[in-house]
Amino acid sequence: MTPLNHSIKGKQRKPIEILLIEDNLGDNRLTMEIFKEAEVPNNIHTVTNGVDALEFLNQEKKFQDATRPDLIILDLNLPKKDGREVLADIKKDPKLKCIPVIVLTTSQSKKDIKSTYEHHANAYITKPIDLNHFIKVIKSIEKYWLSTVQLPS
Repeated sequence: MTPLNHSIKGKQRKPIEILLIEDNLGDNRLTMEIFKEAEVPNNIHTVTNGVDALEFLNQEKKFQDATRPDLIILDLNLPKKDGREVLADIKKDPKLKCIPVIVLTTSQSKKDIKSTYEHHANAYITKPIDLNHFIKVIKSIEKYWLSTVQLPS
């Protein structure tokens, strides 16, 4: 996918590339819909397991033409390779470690929270069960990480 340039206050701006690593297809669809309405241009790419996530990030196999993400949203409970392992692999790779990773998961475990921050996650958010609250959480991620924070290029 070729990023489009968008004009923002006279400047050309390419969309923010987001990698959503989530195995729940309903959560994927809803997250993509919310980001589609964002004020900041973005492209969201999805993978549903940890093996595909690392192949996407390393541009391997079917992801050879994958775009390097500016931001990663990561679920912990993934098939094939757990999100905890994916996070550890991302943060120990010199080419990937500066990409911000937001953990968005159902786990409320203090052990998971501590471990993800020890592996240098940039944020840990417990995924709400309530639909309206889930929408608010995704919009807050969009507002903060796409509009407020300066992401590495």
